[in-house]
Amino acid sequence: MKIDILTLFPEICRGPLGESMMKRAQENKIVELRIHNLRDWTSDKHHVVDDTPFGGGQGMVMKPEPIFAAVEELRSKIENRKSKIILMSPAGRKLDQQLATDLSREWHLIIICGHYEGVDHRVIEHLVDLEISIGDYVLTNGAIAAAVMVDAVVRLLPGVLGHEQSATDDSFSRGLLEAPQYTRPAKFRGWKVPDILLSGNHAEIAKWREEQAEKRTRTNRPDLLDR
Repeated sequence: MKIDILTLFPEICRGPLGESMMKRAQENKIVELRIHNLRDWTSDKHHVVDDTPFGGGQGMVMKPEPIFAAVEELRSKIENRKSKIILMSPAGRKLDQQLATDLSREWHLIIICGHYEGVDHRVIEHLVDLEISIGDYVLTNGAIAAAVMVDAVVRLLPGVLGHEQSATDDSFSRGLLEAPQYTRPAKFRGWKVPDILLSGNHAEIAKWREEQAEKRTRTNRPDLLDR
């Protein structure tokens, strides 16, 4: 899989995406991740990427020219041209496990990180395939959101996680939150691990975990059960 990120703040993405499983996924050639500074596609000496909005209003709007130039150049380097163009935006579809799974099946992602008051709407109308939000709140810039989304997608690629079953057992993968997990010691400060987990009865353990997953979901995220 190939992922290109276009941002005004490359270091925000490089930090979290250069550690742990994301780092190993790149070293093992499972994903090719490239992080670009959008200013490299400007044509003026000051590398201007934003301007005031038509019609008035606060803040600045990202200009269309460097975004179109960057996407078109990056797309031209992909042999089959099968690129999914994504804009990180609080106005987009909310990222969930199913969307992350769908994106993990793509060949090439180009991710545009919004900033300021957003991007010129012609980018959305004529270039972007999908707007994505990571939640109902606003961040200072889309690079933070892009790092979150890339992590959610890349960890689903075969070979990234240490155990392939890990992704299917995750919270949200089956519509429920994950059941509680415990490890050694079996007794800590007087708090014991549930006896069922020490029983060795795998059928009963599976049943307990299913019940606990539903209970946890009902307590923390009842909206998931409603769906």
